[in-house]
Amino acid sequence: MLKTLKSEDWVSTLIGGVILVLVILLPSVMKNYVQMSLVIAVLAYLGYLFMGNKDKGGFILSFVVVYALAWLAEYIAGLSPIKTIGLESVFFAVLIGLLIRNTVGLPKWLAPAVKSEYYIKAGLVILGSSILFNEIMRAGALGMIQGIIVVFSVWYFSFWISTRAFRIDKEMSMLLSSSVSICGVSAAIATSGAIKGDPKKLSFVISLVLIVAIPMMYLLPYLAKWMGLSEEVAGAWLGGTIDTTAAVVASGKFIGETAEQYSVIIKSAQNVLLGVAAFAISIYWSYKGTNSEIRPSGSVLWERFPKFVLGFLIASLIFSFAFDAETGKELSRVANRGARGLLFSLAFVCIGLETDFRYIFRKENARYIWSFLTAQGFNIILTLLVAWLLFSNY
Repeated sequence: MLKTLKSEDWVSTLIGGVILVLVILLPSVMKNYVQMSLVIAVLAYLGYLFMGNKDKGGFILSFVVVYALAWLAEYIAGLSPIKTIGLESVFFAVLIGLLIRNTVGLPKWLAPAVKSEYYIKAGLVILGSSILFNEIMRAGALGMIQGIIVVFSVWYFSFWISTRAFRIDKEMSMLLSSSVSICGVSAAIATSGAIKGDPKKLSFVISLVLIVAIPMMYLLPYLAKWMGLSEEVAGAWLGGTIDTTAAVVASGKFIGETAEQYSVIIKSAQNVLLGVAAFAISIYWSYKGTNSEIRPSGSVLWERFPKFVLGFLIASLIFSFAFDAETGKELSRVANRGARGLLFSLAFVCIGLETDFRYIFRKENARYIWSFLTAQGFNIILTLLVAWLLFSNY
């Protein structure tokens, strides 16, 4: 049992759980960025040792450098000109890591703390606290109906077009399908964790999602006004098609306050399906894996099943039902703006540091780009139709 708990899967899940406990018991500490950062550094170091790694100060030095790079990405994203463009810190975190890896390389002394999945899985457990079911119910049944129709239809179409038309392997097809249909970067990360995906593929998908979201953020509001859509329909359309939350909010603001509200409602409705999708993908991948001839037993299924998914679901249930609506929302805000944001920034820097830039620009990656764009085109058309049918009478 102890040996099982020493796996990265369990340790990262436990770290996410401990952080949420601290948010509940010591919210003032976790609101302070410096104190919160120290807590995460200590937990990451203790987890590193618990997994059986021997350390002579290498992890601490490496972590400090990765942390500094993550902070730099946050600082750049916070600059006024960058905010105007709409680029998020994740973009710069990955970019900084890529620049270092593909110029000077990854030095051996920096390697110990460069563990993208370690931080991602802990962050995903914390992300579960933001999926508050009472908030989603207030968003309205129509928002959930649109979310369900769009997510499942676009996911299936994307997976079909990727595997059949573009002959893309199932692992990459799942990453592309989840990112384009659910909620972009977070969905890609959750899917990668669920199927124990290749970090290089995840890095590529994240970059693709962020690059495509930027022109959509400006183009779709223009098209909505040109077509004379009501703010309700326009907001529902934007929330269901643009893949990053920040870009959704920004695009809604270009149209009006009502459009912004509806875009956030629809985006929230799709976000809540992330846990359901991750759970389903986990079951499928745990059972079939990469070898369809293997029919694993229940114990093997449990061994393969990513534990962060359970942490994600438990966190969502606790923060939804153990507190009143306002308290749960406030604690979730503390956890996600601070700890989860930092863990994701650390992970994104590491993704860049783990990725050889030459991989992204290989000729065969053109299939991934065209598959994603085809699925996104289908997403835009279908979501517009569904949004018009559901919200045109408002």
